[in-house]
Amino acid sequence: MDPEVKTLLEESIKLSKENNVLLVKIRNVQKWGQIARIFYWVLIVGMALGAFYFIKPYLGNVLNLYSGGVSGINNIGDITKNLKNSQTDVQELLDFVK
Repeated sequence: MDPEVKTLLEESIKLSKENNVLLVKIRNVQKWGQIARIFYWVLIVGMALGAFYFIKPYLGNVLNLYSGGVSGINNIGDITKNLKNSQTDVQELLDFVK
């Protein structure tokens, strides 16, 4: 075998080994990036579901309020009547303190 061809062949083998090492590193980085991306989305979805779980009782109360499910208050007229009664109660209390 010609010495020049042998040198080129050895250099080619050396370069292919270096390329293999770099390609393995690149593949590992891609794999960890994909794992991190999956963890990121699982975290986002989990936080959204957790927030909904903790806010659900408050949302239920608000929806009941708007749908008339709160006991004692059936419409806007009852609310205004209750407010007027409370104003007179406060006024009577203030008059009593004087």
